[in-house]
Amino acid sequence: MSGLISVDEALTLLAEHALGLPAQTVPLAAALGARLAAPVTAKVSRPPAAVSAMDGYAVHLSDVGTPGARLRVIGDAPAGRPFEGAIRKGEALRIFTGSIIPEGADHVVIQEDADRNGDTLVCRNAYETAQFVRQVGIDFAEGDELLSAGELVSPAGLSIAAAANHGTLSIIRRPRVGILANGDELRAPGSILEPGQIVNSNPEGLGALIRQWGGEPVDLGVADDTMDSIRARIGAAPDIDIFLPVGGASVGDHDLMRPAFADAGFTPVFEKVAVKPGKPTWFSTRSAQRVLGLPGNPASAFVCAHLFLRPLIEGGMGRALISARSVSALPEPGRRETYLRALVHVDAEGMLRVEAAVNQDSSLIRPFLTANALIRRLSDAPALAAGDLVKVLMIAPLE
Repeated sequence: MSGLISVDEALTLLAEHALGLPAQTVPLAAALGARLAAPVTAKVSRPPAAVSAMDGYAVHLSDVGTPGARLRVIGDAPAGRPFEGAIRKGEALRIFTGSIIPEGADHVVIQEDADRNGDTLVCRNAYETAQFVRQVGIDFAEGDELLSAGELVSPAGLSIAAAANHGTLSIIRRPRVGILANGDELRAPGSILEPGQIVNSNPEGLGALIRQWGGEPVDLGVADDTMDSIRARIGAAPDIDIFLPVGGASVGDHDLMRPAFADAGFTPVFEKVAVKPGKPTWFSTRSAQRVLGLPGNPASAFVCAHLFLRPLIEGGMGRALISARSVSALPEPGRRETYLRALVHVDAEGMLRVEAAVNQDSSLIRPFLTANALIRRLSDAPALAAGDLVKVLMIAPLE
């Protein structure tokens, strides 16, 4: 396919060319940041038995209905050493946080509310309802689905999988995303720059996004402004799932990325998108490999990574938009669908408000330090006044 296509058409084509990566079983620690290939269900209940929420004494509630009740302490049961037997009327068992509540007991008198002298316990307070007992399965029960297939494994997800007695998880293999820069002027961060040279900053930020979205970034370096140099970088990376060339995507004399990948056997799917920033974004395939070409300007690359790379990594159609009221007036976007870097916040009345960055130049990285969203402005949309509703794509958590 050639010609200018819409953002929605591009997303549809990306979804039609989803990677379809295989599943693999890995230890828990290796699953962080990956996507689950199968749901995670609890192998045990948590807690597996009624346990004490506090240090104190397990008793019959009916024994402590009046202040000053006196009970006989018959032993103790630390966590991991359950009491063998039952608690009878008039008896108490010394227990600790996490100790299993013994048979017959239904309440815990916390140690701060009791006085003990030898094997005699005096309860200072009266109790009307059972307290400080964590019942079986209050966190989750055996058989509960705790994590869904396709879900990104978070630190909390690892914790709950471990608590559910899983030592391994089935994950979708992380896609290897090869970031390939192009330009004789590019130098690594920390270099001494000569006139005309600039820092190649894109791989650092894009690599972090790729890891955040469940991929494995691979820095393929910087290709010179020659077809041979670009083809050599492609040929040296046979195990890449998604090539991510950054720059060299326009129609200038030195924009060689697309023809180099075409020479390497990649078939074009789309060649440019009616989006601002990011019109030169392109997409091709070769067997199981994909190549998504991004513009070289940092802001354009970042915006298009959120729009197109994330759904390609995740195998979806992009994420849902939310509505917010614009803090300021917004001009007509023009003939291309436009995405504005912006900050969404909750106002004093609990309403979502969004404020576009003042300068939307496609070379600027600094606005992303505060931006947590992109305002979507459809092509040929009218100008908007302050307070009007706009559609927003969240790219970072709402604070």
